[in-house]
Amino acid sequence: MNRRLFLALPAAALAAPERTLQLKLRSRVEVFKGSGIWQEVALTREFPVSSTAMLVCDMWDKHWCSGATIRVAAMAPRMAALHADARKQGMLIVHAPSDVMDFYQDSPQRKFMEKYSGQPLEKGLALEDPPLPIDDTRGGCDTGDSFYKAWSRQHPAIPIAQQDVISDKGAEIYPLLKSRGITNLLVMGVHTNMCVLNRTFAIKQMTKLGMHCVLVRDMTDAMYDPKQKPYVSHEQGTQLVIEHIEKYWCPSVLSADITAALRQRLF
Repeated sequence: MNRRLFLALPAAALAAPERTLQLKLRSRVEVFKGSGIWQEVALTREFPVSSTAMLVCDMWDKHWCSGATIRVAAMAPRMAALHADARKQGMLIVHAPSDVMDFYQDSPQRKFMEKYSGQPLEKGLALEDPPLPIDDTRGGCDTGDSFYKAWSRQHPAIPIAQQDVISDKGAEIYPLLKSRGITNLLVMGVHTNMCVLNRTFAIKQMTKLGMHCVLVRDMTDAMYDPKQKPYVSHEQGTQLVIEHIEKYWCPSVLSADITAALRQRLF
């Protein structure tokens, strides 16, 4: 650029451009209503980094179901790498490990969220909520374990950076997002058919409140036992829940596509 022209430009023109992520989303549509035939649809949407956050749901250090614990441990390092790329671009990371706030009570990331406590959560839109395609009424554990409270903190392989926040309450998380102009929420964690859908900070409630949720479909896992209906493998059961979410709640995305978009050069 010509030096004289550069000096003449207003400060706004010299500011760094807003980074926008081009993400490849997957959804499903019932082209002919009532037919029961759903078609996979691919689409690309823009997500400005400044109005997008990542939410980590219930990635605990240990689960009562040993099979779930093993799968979470395998997922955690990949999730941490994705967060590192997002932080470099200034994206907010919300850590939401339910029922373990006592562990984080003295951390600045938790204390920061306390100022949002006590605000009532809006009811939001009344949306259709069809039944899940899997039977999880017995807890969904595929390794035959009995329930006990095994978790005490978020998985240690997922670092919590200084600029991140910690909360397990939608009544804290939603006001924070709203105050920052965040309208897009990339949701990851476990379990797809339970907490990822039903927590007060998760997909159903945030969608009802008008948040544009996107499930990171390769960074989630269902609580599903193949001995229960529809008698498919654990992996297939997880995929059925992901497809259910794509039909009725929100689109999904692959973490590799998020990483590629975050690492793309602006010029």
